[in-house]
Amino acid sequence: MIAKLGAPLGNPSLAATAAQFRNRLPTQFRRALPIYIGAICLVIFIFNLNLFSPSIQAPLNRPTVGGQAVRVRPEFPMKIWQTWKVNPLRFEERDINTARSWLSKNPDYRYEVLTDDNDMRYVEWHFGVHGFNRPDIVNFYRDIKAAIVKADLLRYLVMYAEGGLYADIDVEALRPLSKFIPDRYDEKDIDMVIGVEIDEPDWANHPILGPKSRSFCQWTFMCKPQLPVMMRLIEQIMSWLNGVAKEQGVPLAKVELDFDQIISGTGPSAFTEAILKEMNLHKEDPRLKIDWDLFHDLQESKVVSRVLVLTVEAFAAGQGHSDSGNHEARAALVRHHYHASNWPSKHHRYSHPAYGEVERCNWDDECVRKWDKDVEAFSKMSKAEQDKIIEDKERERKEAEEKRKAEEAERKRKKEASEKRKKEAEERKKKEEEEARKQKEEEAKKKDENGDKDKKGEEKKQGEERKGVEEKKKKGEEEKKEGDEEKKKEKKSGWLHFS
Repeated sequence: MIAKLGAPLGNPSLAATAAQFRNRLPTQFRRALPIYIGAICLVIFIFNLNLFSPSIQAPLNRPTVGGQAVRVRPEFPMKIWQTWKVNPLRFEERDINTARSWLSKNPDYRYEVLTDDNDMRYVEWHFGVHGFNRPDIVNFYRDIKAAIVKADLLRYLVMYAEGGLYADIDVEALRPLSKFIPDRYDEKDIDMVIGVEIDEPDWANHPILGPKSRSFCQWTFMCKPQLPVMMRLIEQIMSWLNGVAKEQGVPLAKVELDFDQIISGTGPSAFTEAILKEMNLHKEDPRLKIDWDLFHDLQESKVVSRVLVLTVEAFAAGQGHSDSGNHEARAALVRHHYHASNWPSKHHRYSHPAYGEVERCNWDDECVRKWDKDVEAFSKMSKAEQDKIIEDKERERKEAEEKRKAEEAERKRKKEASEKRKKEAEERKKKEEEEARKQKEEEAKKKDENGDKDKKGEEKKQGEERKGVEEKKKKGEEEKKEGDEEKKKEKKSGWLHFS
């Protein structure tokens, strides 16, 4: 066979070499040689297959120690995370107070704040080539500029990388973390702890309120590290925002987002959607449909697909809607002060020219229905009628604003007057106390002086008495001496004494 292959080459020496080689190889080996060569080629092809397949994103790897994958513990990491503009040494008093609440309630937990100065380093460290090897995530985080998008994304990145508890900087701890998982549950059976925030499904079909009417809270939640739901949420945000940038024809840094886009793209709605989808992926009963109906009007916590869902009072008490109760309830675990929630002012939300924002109703049914009715009636009016309504409403808003400012000024004046009176009363009290102290000291001094005088008089009297006693004693001794001498004289003169 080899000789036939060599003949067309027209090289006699090559044919002779082939014949010589053929005579030295066993017949069975020569027959199996094509199979061996084919097997070797197949192995080489398989090992180099990844060189020919395009890669859109780097593979998701867990970190390794000594070549071994890190084992994720069954317990939640004992770590509290917060994010803010500056580090804790530069916190305002309000932020110091909320931060201290977490430390005082959980002294055995570690605490860390990621800031605008170190967040990028954190992302590079954990998601760079020596971490999870996700340069696409690192580049995405670096490119986005919207502060609220970065804030939302960073909490998800932290919870994926290390897990623990995340809380917004304006969230105060009311109970220790040991109370976040009821005793009837085993921590090993839970991967995530979340709570209901908004539970207003009656408005699910409302054109503005609908997407925000059912959501879990993401200003406070707990995670074990490297949960798939967190990575899917991160990737969903990246895909969505890249799509928005493409639609707007701008780079990520220049994307403009309104209020509702933030809520649905990176905020509570996106968070909720990702969790519900994950619950359905891991449900035990394939016939069970997991949607918001399972959590509407939740009276006690429940575990669904290894996610512990707490009642609305846990993380979102005192909202004035969703039957959220108050912070004095036993179920209330945190208090959200909202002083850091000023991001809506930087992202436009729909405001009707005459009736303003429907969100101002705070989910009050009567208020929302009236807003809807007024907006519908407005749409059927003529241009002149609409302008008249807008003018009237603008005047009402202006009058209300002036009234508000006047009331604010009056409150300020009363507060200043009250503080002035309080200060004057404190100064008067201080002065009276000082005068009383001085008077008391004078009386004590006078008393001491009188006491000294009385003491001296007493001592003088005692001295005089002692002197009198001594003089009397001396006189008695002299009289006795005189009597003795008189007796001696009588004895010498011979006088006899008869009894």
